[in-house]
Amino acid sequence: MSAAAIPMERTALLVCDLQNDFLHAEGAYGRAGQTAPEILALPERVKPLADLLRSRGGWVISTNFTLVPGRGGEPMISPHLKALRPFLTKGDFQPGGWGHRTVDTLQPVDVEVEKIAYSAFYMSRLEWVLRKCGVERLLVCGIVTNGGVASTVRDAHVRDFDTILLEDGCAAFTPQVHDVSVAALRPVCRVATVAAMLEELSAP
Repeated sequence: MSAAAIPMERTALLVCDLQNDFLHAEGAYGRAGQTAPEILALPERVKPLADLLRSRGGWVISTNFTLVPGRGGEPMISPHLKALRPFLTKGDFQPGGWGHRTVDTLQPVDVEVEKIAYSAFYMSRLEWVLRKCGVERLLVCGIVTNGGVASTVRDAHVRDFDTILLEDGCAAFTPQVHDVSVAALRPVCRVATVAAMLEELSAP
């Protein structure tokens, strides 16, 4: 089905985890030296698509990974994540904080949704927000392809959203992991490039 078959106002760019704490040099991952050039390139690559959607009545909705502050402000971190990312500390990915926010390149977003797990749908208000906004189609971008992106795409699919994975709009910590993850998602949803979607959505 052509992207034009669903009105622009019912289409959303779903931005997964493109936050300061992940991408900015002074964010949690940047300070720890945990990044990849493919990840850092994403905001500028998807910005034209975000701008097109804004100008044509579509939506830009971000899902923001969150470490919920507990007693004394200490973040609630699952044992799995603590073992994987031992550098995470108090104040990282804190709701309302600078690090928690979507990167400036993609601002302003229409709605930011807190998420606590790989899938942005898990125990969040994302589905409620999308239904309230009348969104039927999701153009999914962000990080990481094998984690939050893959889990969110699969959950969107089972909720009957028309889902398109932006192949060059997402990234993992290695190109190899990214490529394997995209291949695994091809039976689940349509896969397209940012340039192809720009052309398709710009057509009269």
